[in-house]
Amino acid sequence: MTVVAISDVSHHVGEEVEIRGWLYNRRSSGRIQFLIIRDGTGIIQGVASEAEVGKAVFASCDRLTQESSIVVRGVVREERRAPGGFELTIRELDVVQVAEEFPITHKEHGVEFLMDKRHLWIRTPRQNAILRIRAQVIRALEDFLEERGFIRVDAPILTPSACEGTTTLFETTYFETKAYLSQSGQLYNEATAAAFGKVYCYGPTFRAEKSKTRRHLIEFWMLEPEAAFFTYEDNVRLQEDMVSYVVARVLERNRRELEVIGRDPAPLTKVQTPFPRITYDEALGLLRAAGRDIPWGEDFGAPDETIISQQFERPVFVTHLPAKIKAFYMQPDPTRPEVVLAADLLAPEGYGEIIGGSQRIDDLALLEKRLREENLPEHAYQWYLDLRRFGSVPHSGFGLGIERTVAWICGLEHVRETIPFPRLLNRLTP
Repeated sequence: MTVVAISDVSHHVGEEVEIRGWLYNRRSSGRIQFLIIRDGTGIIQGVASEAEVGKAVFASCDRLTQESSIVVRGVVREERRAPGGFELTIRELDVVQVAEEFPITHKEHGVEFLMDKRHLWIRTPRQNAILRIRAQVIRALEDFLEERGFIRVDAPILTPSACEGTTTLFETTYFETKAYLSQSGQLYNEATAAAFGKVYCYGPTFRAEKSKTRRHLIEFWMLEPEAAFFTYEDNVRLQEDMVSYVVARVLERNRRELEVIGRDPAPLTKVQTPFPRITYDEALGLLRAAGRDIPWGEDFGAPDETIISQQFERPVFVTHLPAKIKAFYMQPDPTRPEVVLAADLLAPEGYGEIIGGSQRIDDLALLEKRLREENLPEHAYQWYLDLRRFGSVPHSGFGLGIERTVAWICGLEHVRETIPFPRLLNRLTP
């Protein structure tokens, strides 16, 4: 007998198969039991008739509770009225374990309760669908980059210095010295790009920000490409091509999951290149028209990004941002040095920034000057300055936040559902 995943039952109609999983729900009608079974790949309805399975197995069905682990054997048949369009006529059932009363029922629960039970909440269809889309997004990102000649070279999590500033660092003891949890792998990417040409790293990053907004996590995952001989313009084009590729992949392969979470795919079909671009100055004009008068040189907050992104049906680049609000390594615009050759990509529908990127400074003297202006310890960056001493070239890169991207694609209210175990300001468990 073949052991099959529920996602593959369509290939086994009329065959006797074995399915290993958990009871999601159960109802009975006289001498027939309807078992809704999940195995992590999907859900199928199993039908157990007392006449078919016998009194002992039928009694076993009666004692099953939600999330009891079971092995069922039976014949697959098409049934349009059943979940997934297929049904299993059960002939045998083995009970692996009868679960205790499951705390997450098929009723509404509060967010904090669900977060306390996150280790169990991820078993539910909606959370399963979101995390499957997350997996597809990550796979699509890596496929896109590797098809274009980028090689994955990961960066360290423990670092001796800050990448983008010292105020949001998690500090830890590293034997007789101090170390910090990584804010970004970008500086290391610049080194590996000089070795391999086009690289990317993927991994967790950490920001000690005391923020409770729907867009912030303390620990989040970033995909960060970097390329030598890559200009600002090359960088922007790569970003829009990549994002449109990922959205198309999800629309192609995750229609069922989008339906499970109630995401209207229509807005996603509009994510076509080229993406619109507006300068920081033009963005200020949009905000003023919306009643938000922000002085030139100030950074945009989440409400500002929401206002800007709601003006567009596709992701929009905000370009040529003030140097004083951006990282020390960003290349100034040669025609206007108070702004840098950088762009933030804002997702539509009010989701805000999902990518930040720039061309990097490739001139040694200018980079040393910027370190001094930011009061950063030059000795900690000597290895980084070496990259400008030995074969410096124009280069660019960006970082894409996985959780924000998934939140937008899924149409979610909060990023906490986009990662298996979110770390929030008030939450370190489970």
